[in-house]
Amino acid sequence: MSNNYFYDYVVIRVVPKVEREEFINAGVILFCKEKKFLKSRIELDENKLKLLNKDIDIDLIKTHLNAIEDISAGKENAGSIGKLSQAERFQWLTSPKSTIIQTSAVHSGYCKDPSETLEHLVKAIIK
Repeated sequence: MSNNYFYDYVVIRVVPKVEREEFINAGVILFCKEKKFLKSRIELDENKLKLLNKDIDIDLIKTHLNAIEDISAGKENAGSIGKLSQAERFQWLTSPKSTIIQTSAVHSGYCKDPSETLEHLVKAIIK
C-alpha cells in the first residue's frame, strides 16, 4: 500500500490593478481528498503589495483572504459555502475570477503528509 496521496493545490494571488495583470502570491490552498484535507495558508507581504498599488485597501484584502481560510476550514462564519463538501469548497475557491483576489491554475502532485506539503509550498512559492 502506498504512503503517497494525490493532492491538488492553487496559489492565491492578489491583483491590485486587474487591468495591469500584475500580482503577488499571497497564499496556497491544498486539497487532498484521500486524507480529507482542505486548508489554506496566507502569507501577505503588505510592502510588496503597496509597491504595485500604494492606495490599495490592505484591510479589505485581508478580510477577503481570511474568508478563503474560513471557507477552506468549513467554519460556520463561512456561510452556505462553508457548509459544502471539501471538494465543492475547493472547486468554488479555485474557480476563475476577474477580481483582486484570484487563484492560479490547479496543480497536482503526490505527498506523504498534506500539512507538510502545504508548508513546503508556502515557503517555496510565497517566501
